[in-house]
Amino acid sequence: MLKSAFHIDKNIDLWLRKATVFANQHSHFCFLQSNNIPYPNDAFPTLIAIGARELFTDTLNSFEELKAFHKNEWLFGYFGYDLKNQVEDLKSNHSNHTRFPDICFFKPEILIQVNGLEISIEAPNPSEVFQQIQNSQINDPVAADFSLIRESIGREDYIETVQKLRQHIEDGDIYEINFCQEFFGEIVSADPVDVYWSLNQVSPKPFSAFQKFEDQYLLCASPERFIKKKGQKLISQPIKGTIKRGLTPEHDQELKFQLRNDEKELAENMMIVDLVRNDLAKSSKPGSVKVEEMFGIYSFEQVHQMISTIIAKSKEDIHFVDIIKNAFPMGSMTGAPKVKVMELIEHYEKSKRGIFSGAAGYITSKGDFDFNVIIRSLFLNMHDNQFSFQVGSAITYDSDPVKEYEECLLKASAIKAVLEQVIMV
Repeated sequence: MLKSAFHIDKNIDLWLRKATVFANQHSHFCFLQSNNIPYPNDAFPTLIAIGARELFTDTLNSFEELKAFHKNEWLFGYFGYDLKNQVEDLKSNHSNHTRFPDICFFKPEILIQVNGLEISIEAPNPSEVFQQIQNSQINDPVAADFSLIRESIGREDYIETVQKLRQHIEDGDIYEINFCQEFFGEIVSADPVDVYWSLNQVSPKPFSAFQKFEDQYLLCASPERFIKKKGQKLISQPIKGTIKRGLTPEHDQELKFQLRNDEKELAENMMIVDLVRNDLAKSSKPGSVKVEEMFGIYSFEQVHQMISTIIAKSKEDIHFVDIIKNAFPMGSMTGAPKVKVMELIEHYEKSKRGIFSGAAGYITSKGDFDFNVIIRSLFLNMHDNQFSFQVGSAITYDSDPVKEYEECLLKASAIKAVLEQVIMV
């Protein structure tokens, strides 16, 4: 592998779009970006990994075998939510419309790192790769067509289930649970590259991920970091607390103030912060786990979110894969206590989460890593012509079932807008 540097005179966005067109000619790729959104402890770097020299997917002992697969090389891919069954004595029996494996990582043939207008390409022939991307053609968007969106849980069933979950909380079984529902349908025709860029335009996020695994695509507009490792520093930034954007700047400020002072949202966030502190403590030096920021309010296209930042210093002798395993799956997408709520999630949800509420990102050759939370994501299976996306909200005893349902629809609004937009192209 050779490494060369290149400079783009202008319009890096156009170059990145050409890069995804080029990448889509290969069986596997991963495109990560921050959309230049400022984020505490930095958001995703702009990375493009193309082609699979080696591939790692489902095994009976995925975390342990991933250690052997790494071999001090860059890896790109995801951990699916249902790896929980390898972490705890759990199972998943629901239907899975897009059929992603529980885990998939690959070692790229081509690695591109982008910093401003500077491009670094590591490949057998970097200059040839750069020229092929330069010459890639962006055609007019192909008219796309998706079937009507179906839902796994109707409005009345959702409200009734939230009432049952509130009873579990009152009985002392759990403190909080993240309850999700799936929306799904058939792909009549679509170009995943066009759909990703449409989603990114409607909903640019700091942890955007576009990944291809043969005929399966992850189109992810995530605002949330699961966990990052840089040297011995560990960073986790759970999101709990959501409110819509205002129609005017004044209304926007009022809603931010309302979110920051909502006792229910504060309680949700605090419970998950405590859970994350406990998860990180398993991998960290005693006394090193600290809350760097509590209840930070950050604004995105459709919503304001409450984000807390927890940091820690990892133990000297711990493997980076164990750091991920010790915190997986992330508390913001389960609840507390974690094992009990995952049992209830399996009982009350109607679809297998699969890749949803897992984590997508990268691992460096040195064992550093950064992973988002796979939310606000569209999943495409082009072989079976199936699409799916899921949304959820945190249920506490104070939850209003109708408002929780409305929050789910708010979180689904960007993807619904994209699907409706491409139908009309």
